[in-house]
Amino acid sequence: MERVIKKPLVIGLGKVGYLVALLLKETGFKVTGCDLQPDRTHEFPTKSVDVTDLEQTHALLAEHDCVISCLPYNFNAPLAQIAAERQLHYFDLTEDVETTNKIIEISKTSKKVMAPQCGLAPGFIAIVGATLASRFEKIRSIKLRVGALPKHPTGLLGYAFNWSPEGVVNEYLNDCEVIEHGTRKMVSPLEWLETLVIDGVQLEAFTTSGGLGTMCETYAGVVENLDYKSIRYPGHAALMNFYLHELLMREDRELAGKILVHAKPPVNEDVVYMHASAEGWINGNLQREEFVRTYEPVDVAGRPRRTIAWTTAASVCSVVELVAEGRLPNSGFIKQEEIGLEDFLATANGRLFAGQVHGGINVRSA
Repeated sequence: MERVIKKPLVIGLGKVGYLVALLLKETGFKVTGCDLQPDRTHEFPTKSVDVTDLEQTHALLAEHDCVISCLPYNFNAPLAQIAAERQLHYFDLTEDVETTNKIIEISKTSKKVMAPQCGLAPGFIAIVGATLASRFEKIRSIKLRVGALPKHPTGLLGYAFNWSPEGVVNEYLNDCEVIEHGTRKMVSPLEWLETLVIDGVQLEAFTTSGGLGTMCETYAGVVENLDYKSIRYPGHAALMNFYLHELLMREDRELAGKILVHAKPPVNEDVVYMHASAEGWINGNLQREEFVRTYEPVDVAGRPRRTIAWTTAASVCSVVELVAEGRLPNSGFIKQEEIGLEDFLATANGRLFAGQVHGGINVRSA
């Protein structure tokens, strides 16, 4: 079948954005990457763009049939609006709830796909959670947990900022939507602390915002309890509560992020923990289904890639593949929980999560 997406444009060529463009190139798309000052040595064509210049951005998007935003969340709604006006398919990685709500409204004027929240969480974790829940006649709970961590933690925080500091600080400070005892409501972040053990490693998990995407809307009236938590090494939540609230760093989010990145810069050896579970009744019997994984770096095009980068990039690329190949709707707003896990894992990029090989991508360890 001929792809309905052939010439995607990836905007924002940081570590994740670069890898999104590279994975799409490796899977046969005629991809172009762009940034304010792009690296001209990349394996795919690049262009310079200032997305705050609407005329320049309009002209650039006219040359493509799809745009994938790997920019900070505050740039996404204006870009989605231009994509809708140009009638282009739109994808992004945002975890910001307000931004997603704006894109939902924009999608009502578009004849193409609008698919924000295509990363790891929100994104892949919602696909997993919805698939687990689909096995039950009646659902008692869906619990989703994800953590991107240094493999060899140091210091009391046990953390490294391999992900956007703006995104992390927002997750720690914005209220979190949950369903509790059948009621859809907001709760505070950095709360509901619990202990997890994955592959013999003791971890903690606590509420953070945005990880559920649109799932509370989808499962309202269907599930008794639904929540998302971030996974960290023990003690992290208490220290972040001290830093953000007792020291009042919450009053300057940008400065809070800068201090944290300066103290805990990115590391190459990182790990992503995923723990998804659903409980409910099948034939009158209460049962529990789980999806628990530990992901590590992989080699892409002959070079090792950080775990958080490839898991996030492969997630959005898999959704792009599904739309391009007609396995998802060709228009309208796409919720991540509407995507089947089997279909996702069958894509060229989704196979990375299953430990398989495709094109120039070789799994080093997963």
